Amino acid sequence: MFMGEYNHSVDAKGRLIVPSKFREQLGNEFVVTKGLDGCLFVYSQEEWKRIEESLREKPLTSKDARKFMRFFFAGAANCEVDKQGRILLPANLREYAGIDKEVVSVGVFSRVEIWSKERYLENNDFDDMDEIAEHMAELGIGI
Repeated sequence: MFMGEYNHSVDAKGRLIVPSKFREQLGNEFVVTKGLDGCLFVYSQEEWKRIEESLREKPLTSKDARKFMRFFFAGAANCEVDKQGRILLPANLREYAGIDKEVVSVGVFSRVEIWSKERYLENNDFDDMDEIAEHMAELGIGI
């Protein structure tokens, strides 16, 4: 399980340090793809295979399924950690996520999310958590 929040910067070549806690679980090679809410999703190879298998079962007759698979897989890239613990984020993924310099990497259960710091702060103000917690309780999810 991934958890925690880490702040880093992308260098001029588009390289990003992967927090050591995340590298331990992700291994030296993993998948980065376009995520929801304007961030990037990072999956270990094992989790990526599980997602592939799950999506393989979806009917090609579903327009939404085709569109989601196109979005999810066309944006995917295998990333390999270098000796300094960095990955090269492809330009198309940096552009999609609005990543220029400051980055927030967040552990979210089975994946890591990579956000531009600005977008992260805009989308995750957490001021409405009491209301969200009530909705989660309605879904049978309690803490």
